[in-house]
Amino acid sequence: MSQHALQNAPAAGTTIFTVMSALAAQHNAINLSQGFPDFPIDERLAALLHEAARGSFNQYAPMAGLPMLRESVAADLNKRYGLNINADNDITITPGATYGIYCAFASLLQPGDEAIVLEPAYDSYIPNIEQHRAKAVCVPLTAPDFRVDWDRVRQAVSSKTKAIIINTPHNPTGAIWSASDWDQLAALVEGTEISVISDEVYEQLVFDRQRHYSVLQHPFLRERSFAVFSFGKVFNNTGWKLGYVVAPEALTRSFRKIHQYLAFSVNTPSQYAIAQYLRHPFLPNVGALMQGKRDYFLSLIKDLPFTVHQPAAGSYFQTVGYEQISDLPDLEFAKWLTREHGVATIPISSFYQDRKDDKLIRFCFAKKEETLEAAVERLMRIC
Repeated sequence: MSQHALQNAPAAGTTIFTVMSALAAQHNAINLSQGFPDFPIDERLAALLHEAARGSFNQYAPMAGLPMLRESVAADLNKRYGLNINADNDITITPGATYGIYCAFASLLQPGDEAIVLEPAYDSYIPNIEQHRAKAVCVPLTAPDFRVDWDRVRQAVSSKTKAIIINTPHNPTGAIWSASDWDQLAALVEGTEISVISDEVYEQLVFDRQRHYSVLQHPFLRERSFAVFSFGKVFNNTGWKLGYVVAPEALTRSFRKIHQYLAFSVNTPSQYAIAQYLRHPFLPNVGALMQGKRDYFLSLIKDLPFTVHQPAAGSYFQTVGYEQISDLPDLEFAKWLTREHGVATIPISSFYQDRKDDKLIRFCFAKKEETLEAAVERLMRIC
């Protein structure tokens, strides 16, 4: 790597997911750290991938994505949210949501710009910003419910602010935004040049009869926003690395200028499979499936000395406190739990730039029942 490239690389180090997964493998621990399911995908979806590979869907797809998939996405968004999205001009298929977030930042930021990040935050956001020699301005959410302190967000805005990134349902805490949060954001950015990147990868994993509000449902914000989605999180096939980004035509043009020189094209057989799958009249209720796993996990740990401040409102993840067990910093506690009790988790401080430590860890409950049972059996040795 050239010296110039080294100077421009973000000082992010190795991700906590890599660290904890490696430690889990080293100690033969049950991995409840990284967010991926360990159960099979829907057989109908698997059959469609096989059908695509056996057919004529093995060459490059168009840069923006297979037209049939973009049309299926537009129809799906219309069915679920009542949105009218232009499949040709407003939807781009991407190799995963993390990639989509990177390209959105790349299309917005110049050296010296600022982007607001609400922490705790998914670990790619800040390196993405810094890669473009911009500054991440971090605003903490209010623990333990992780709501937005809008006064602090307003104080973070400057003449250099060009973007704010939102994540709902939230990783790592499972909190979700209300419609009033979007109204607050709209009032904040009105009259500015601030664009919004809305990370909505867990949008269908919302629990307890609550609903997900998308940035696309807010007419004012929709015109200045990138909405980022993940098929992998919805259909439990994270290894397919397939997502999509919805933005108004002008922002989409800027996005595709970046995308065409990075991935250019996305895996064609998987695009075909998802396009056909979305057309099924009866798709599984993925929110109910994941809520069942959350509820089962909470029932398993209810007598353990972890503090559940509130059940996750969405996502794959449950955040818990461990103050009744140890006064170790959360990273050291997570490592201890992996080494000594064979269960890997993620410390919440890893999602803060300054490593703010509220003595919280995150469990991934998107697992088979037997996996959750085996993990909790090991955790019972703490008592």
